[in-house]
Amino acid sequence: MVYYFKARPECGDYVIYMGLDKHENEDLIKYGLPEDIWFHVDKLSSAHVYLRMHKGQTMEMISPELLEDCAQLVKANSIQGNKLNNLDVVYTPWYNLRKTQSMDVGQVGFHNSKLVRTVKVETRKNEIVNRLNKTKTEQTPDLKAEREAYNAAERNERKAHIKEKKRREEIERLEKEKQAELRSYTRLMVQEKMTSNKDIAAKGKSLAELEEDFM
Repeated sequence: MVYYFKARPECGDYVIYMGLDKHENEDLIKYGLPEDIWFHVDKLSSAHVYLRMHKGQTMEMISPELLEDCAQLVKANSIQGNKLNNLDVVYTPWYNLRKTQSMDVGQVGFHNSKLVRTVKVETRKNEIVNRLNKTKTEQTPDLKAEREAYNAAERNERKAHIKEKKRREEIERLEKEKQAELRSYTRLMVQEKMTSNKDIAAKGKSLAELEEDFM
């Protein structure tokens, strides 16, 4: 089971989601998408909350309002953290999560600590949590299938990009050949290198005579 929430409308069309329990979190860790940003209360047990960014966006592009929605949802879904003030919520791109066989269920580490950010949450804001809970929906998605579909779309996009690049390169090559041919033709047609009928007459030979000489 996965719970989905909608961020405040003024932030844009963003989905925030989290797993039912630590076992569900294992699948979220395994089958996340590159656009996902992971949130968790620092040093305390809490839900694993994910923000799905739009394609091409980075963690640095999260607005303060959107960040607050995610942080408040994480705090509200931490048994210990929900009761505390001035706690820290950490967040990082999904692809920075590191999972090893020795880790407990739901436990993660980081590949690069420099990609981990922290936001301070002073108190629980019920108006934010209640608003988010009103948008809550429960679904049972096939996370593996979703990830496979995402990978297939990425491959097709890369193939289309490569094909378009080759097409443009071929057009550019043909245009360069055309321009080179035009320049070559222009040089051949330079007035100084051309022979007119007047020039032939001046040399005292008829056209027929010149043709005979040529033969």
